[in-house]
Amino acid sequence: MSLKILCVDDDANVLAGYQRNLRKQFNLDTALSGQAGLAMLDSQGPYAVVVADMNMPGMNGIQFLMEVQRRAPDTVRIMLTGNADQQTAIAAVNQGHVFQFLTKPCPTEALASTLRQALRQYQLVVAERELLEKTLNGSIKVLVDVLSMADPQSFGFGQKLRDAMRTFAKALNVEQCWELELAAMLSPIGYVTIPPAVLQKHRAGLSLSGPERDMIERVPEFGANLLANIPRLEPVARIVRYHAKRFDGTGFPADEVKGEDIPVGARILKVLSDLVQLEAKGLPRHKALEQMRTRTGWYDPRVLSAAFACFDVYLPEGPAAPAAPRAVSLSDLRVGHILAEKVVSNDGVVIAGPGTEVTQMVLQKLHNFAQLSGIKEPILIEA
Repeated sequence: MSLKILCVDDDANVLAGYQRNLRKQFNLDTALSGQAGLAMLDSQGPYAVVVADMNMPGMNGIQFLMEVQRRAPDTVRIMLTGNADQQTAIAAVNQGHVFQFLTKPCPTEALASTLRQALRQYQLVVAERELLEKTLNGSIKVLVDVLSMADPQSFGFGQKLRDAMRTFAKALNVEQCWELELAAMLSPIGYVTIPPAVLQKHRAGLSLSGPERDMIERVPEFGANLLANIPRLEPVARIVRYHAKRFDGTGFPADEVKGEDIPVGARILKVLSDLVQLEAKGLPRHKALEQMRTRTGWYDPRVLSAAFACFDVYLPEGPAAPAAPRAVSLSDLRVGHILAEKVVSNDGVVIAGPGTEVTQMVLQKLHNFAQLSGIKEPILIEA
C-alpha cells in the first residue's frame, strides 16, 4: 500500500482542489478542521505526511501540527498559509517543527514536488528508526548474554528484579515500563568488571580492603558507563547509576543529588532491589518490607508505600507455587527453556544460574563445559 498523505484545511474548495490535482499521484485523505484531522490521524493513520493550513478556526495550523508531532513524531509536517510574514514562518518551524513552509496560492507542481520530498524524508526517518531499534535490540541481547555468561548469579538476580519491576509497573500503571524493566534487568551488569576473587569475597561476606570496597560500591557507575554508550539507553543508564542511592542522599554516587532529584526510576529500583535481596536471604516478603520500613531515609516514602500496596496487600504470599521442575539431559535442552536450578560443572563451576533463559550462547557454553570437564546431569528446567 502506498504511503498516505493527510491534507487539513477549513476551506472545502481547497481540499477538493487537492483531490482533483493530486489524487493520481498520491494516496490522499482530507479533513476540514484540526480536530477532524487529529481524529483521522488516530483512526486512519499512520500518515507519512500531513499538510495543514495556518489559519483555521478553533485550532490553527501550528497548534494542530504540534499535536501531530506529539502523537505521530515520524510524520512529516508541511504548513500552507496565505500569511507569508517572517514571524509566522518562525513559529511554524520552531513550534510545529515543519519540514516545509509554503505560501498560498501554491502551484500544483510545487506542492507535488514538496510532497515527494516529504515522502522521501519520511522513508528515511522510518528506516533510521528501524535500524536504531534493531541496533538497540541487538546491543541489549549482547549485554544480557554477556551477563549470563560472565556472572550467572547476577544474571539470575537481574531476572528476579525485572519480574518484580514488571509487577510493580503494571499494578501502578507506571509509564516507560520498558526502560524500568531494562534498568532492573541490567542493574547488575557492572559486576562483570569486578575481579572474580573480589566478587567471591564480597558474596561470602568476607572483609574487603579499601580499594575492594570502593570497587564494589562503584558497580552502579561501571554498569551505567557501559549502558551510556548505547543509543537511546541514556535514561536507563541514569537509573542504573543512581539505583543504589538512598533518598536522603547518602550512598553511591557521593554527589549532591538526593530526594526528588534522584530519577524516579532509580528510586523505584532501590526499593525493589533491596526487597529482592532480602527475600533472597530467606525473609518472607511481608517481613522484608517491614524491615525496609525501619530504614529511615533510605527510600522514597511514596515508592515504599506503593511497594507495600503492590506486594504485601495484593500479593501477600508472592506468586503461586510453580509447577514441579522437569529433568532433561543436555542433549534435550533447547533454546527457550528456563533453568529451574543452577547448572554446575563436574569440578564445581557454576555455569548458569536458576531462572536463566537458555539462549544459543548459553547452550554453547554448556556444551563447551561438557566437552572439557563434564556437567552434572540431569538439568532441571521449569515445566
